[in-house]
Amino acid sequence: MSDLADLFPGFESHWIDTQAGRIFARSGGDGPPLLLLHGYAQSNVMWHKVAPALAQKFTLIIPDLPGYGWSDAPRSGKGHTPYDKRSMARAMIEVMEKLGYVRFYLAGHDRGGRVSYRLALDNPGRLIKLAVLDIIPTYEMWNRMDHVMAIKVWHWPFLAQKFPMPEMLLEKAPIQYLDYKMASWTKAKDLSAFDPRALAHYHAFFSDPLRIHATCEDYRAGATTDLGHDEVDHAAHNKISAPLLVLWGSAGIPSERNPLTIWKDWAKEVSGKPIDSGHFVAEENPDATAAALLEFFRP
Repeated sequence: MSDLADLFPGFESHWIDTQAGRIFARSGGDGPPLLLLHGYAQSNVMWHKVAPALAQKFTLIIPDLPGYGWSDAPRSGKGHTPYDKRSMARAMIEVMEKLGYVRFYLAGHDRGGRVSYRLALDNPGRLIKLAVLDIIPTYEMWNRMDHVMAIKVWHWPFLAQKFPMPEMLLEKAPIQYLDYKMASWTKAKDLSAFDPRALAHYHAFFSDPLRIHATCEDYRAGATTDLGHDEVDHAAHNKISAPLLVLWGSAGIPSERNPLTIWKDWAKEVSGKPIDSGHFVAEENPDATAAALLEFFRP
C-alpha cells in the first residue's frame, strides 16, 4: 500500500503501540486537539476533504481503527476484542496520550461514531465536545430493527454471522462488494462523491483477508459485546456529559428515524441537523460538514 496517494500533504505519520496493536495515524494543523474517527469500510483518508478547513483551527489526529487501513489487525479474543467499541476507544485514548493529549475534541463517522460515543460514556472527563455523523446508538439500531431498516442495513446481520460465512463470501469479490455497498449509501447512488485516490486506499485495505475478517469481527462485536455495553448504560440511564452534535445525511442511514430525538435519550446536551447527502457526509458534502463541525467545536 506504499504507493497510495498522500491525501494529507504536510501532515505527519505515526505508528503508535496500543493494547489493540499498532495504530497508524496522521496529524497536522494548529490549535486544540481534534480526534477524527472513520467508519466502515473506510480508513483515515475519509476525512481528507474536510481536513484543510478543520486544520486551520485544530490540530487534527486522524487514525485508522484497529483492523482498518494501515493499523494492525490483531487476532480477536473473548467478546470479539479488540474490535468491540470499548476496546477501540481505549486504543484511541492511548493514541492521544502518546501524542501528548489528555482532553480533546472528537468526531466520529459510522463505526468511528460508535467508538466515539462509547469513549464518551466510559471516559467522560476526556472529551471537550463530541460529534457523531450519520448514526444512532447501537442499542437503538438493534431494538428498532424493522423490515425496512433490515433491508437498508442488511450488512449488520450479514457481517455479524459466525465465522467464516461472511468472510468466505466477501473474499470472492471484495472490491465489487465495497463499490456496490458504498455507492448504494450515497444520495446519488454512485461513486462520484469519492476521490479515486481515496477509493484506492479503501480497495487496498479491503483486499486483505485479514482485514475483511477484522471488519466482520467489528460487526460481530456490535451484535453482542457492544449491544451489551449499551444495554447496561440504557438501563442505568447513563448519559453522555460532553456537549453532543448529531449530523446525519438527509438521505443517510438513520434518515427515516429522528436522530436528534433519539440522541436526546443518550446525552445531556444535544444539537444537530441533517446534511444534504447520503451516508458519507464528509465526502459527499464536505463544505457543509466542515462548517457544521467548526461552528460546534469553536472554542
